[in-house]
Amino acid sequence: MDDILFWGASGQAKVLHEALAGSRWRLVALVDRIALASPWPHVPVLRGEDGLGDWLAARPGGTTGLHAAVAIGRNDGSRLDTMALLRRHGLAIATIIHPRAFVAADAALGDGCQVLALAAVSSHARLGDGVIVNTSASVDHDCELGHGVHVAPGARLAGEVRVDDGAFIGTGAVLLPRRHIGAGAVVGAGAVVTRDVPAGATVAGNPARPLAR
Repeated sequence: MDDILFWGASGQAKVLHEALAGSRWRLVALVDRIALASPWPHVPVLRGEDGLGDWLAARPGGTTGLHAAVAIGRNDGSRLDTMALLRRHGLAIATIIHPRAFVAADAALGDGCQVLALAAVSSHARLGDGVIVNTSASVDHDCELGHGVHVAPGARLAGEVRVDDGAFIGTGAVLLPRRHIGAGAVVGAGAVVTRDVPAGATVAGNPARPLAR
């Protein structure tokens, strides 16, 4: 088996750990910026970048054979920033696909993607780096998702939807075919998106409309 560590030791780490069942990965450490108890007694929690550096220095072989995943769900840019930090420490970023997820053979996933339980990524979909397709979400044919996009549990993206970097699609949202979601936009939980959403906008409702700032 190959060793993997997670940056993040709370909710998203628990979801990712469950996705490792039956895979080639073995979780050996967690890293977090705050002091947290480990969800698993045999897996240590390292304190921030300094703790990671000390642990790597003491590990036989250093970073040899070691991968990393970012267990951060929020869309404030920290997921991509943390991926870059881990790369600077010489770690390869793992893409994790739950054994009960579906990813089409002709879909393309960037580094650090996470496709979780009962999620689906369909034919000719293209996902950038650090994309999360969360529990029971679906990304249909020919969709294009930029770097750092998070598709929350139960969201549905119909065919040919484009979602730009850093956007968040809320729980249970529905995006109709060929819609375009701009960079950093937020689609609220349960929204039905019938029109394009500009970069940085927040929309909610059925049909989805912009929220007042």
